[in-house]
Amino acid sequence: MKLIIAGYMGSGKTAVGTALAASLDLQFLDLDNEISRLEGRSISEIFSASGEIYFRRKETEVLQRLLEQEGNFILSLGGGTPCYGKNLQLIKDNPETISVYLKTGIEELKKRLINEKESRPLIAELDSPEVLEDFIRKHLFERTFYYNQSDLIVSTDGRSVRDIVDDILERLN
Repeated sequence: MKLIIAGYMGSGKTAVGTALAASLDLQFLDLDNEISRLEGRSISEIFSASGEIYFRRKETEVLQRLLEQEGNFILSLGGGTPCYGKNLQLIKDNPETISVYLKTGIEELKKRLINEKESRPLIAELDSPEVLEDFIRKHLFERTFYYNQSDLIVSTDGRSVRDIVDDILERLN
């Protein structure tokens, strides 16, 4: 089983994926970390030096390689990964994958992300909670179509990581 965790930034992909991996005794991988490791530079550096198109190509290449490798793991995607190129099809076409969408509402995302702006280059320059909310709303509108094609859709609003993990484990059984 390759469990693929999708969702918008701030939805809890890393926290839930790490806890889920511990519960299932599986390796946890983060797609952005894998790309950074292979490139020898941060995602921000890749974007600024090589551009988004280069990054998206590299993202697809690394995703495909991970999905083709032997063994079970949990993989946290970048927020935009399922929305670009053939990435969603790669996930859906692999018989070993189960995809999980961590569905988080706009208010909850705004609450989580407002305190993390400096560590997230995509939103660092947004100057007010209202602008951040508009940014999230626009992205969710564009991405929800892709996220909703996941095998499992799990609401995260107002829930602890443990509760979300237990919900996923229950649905997997």
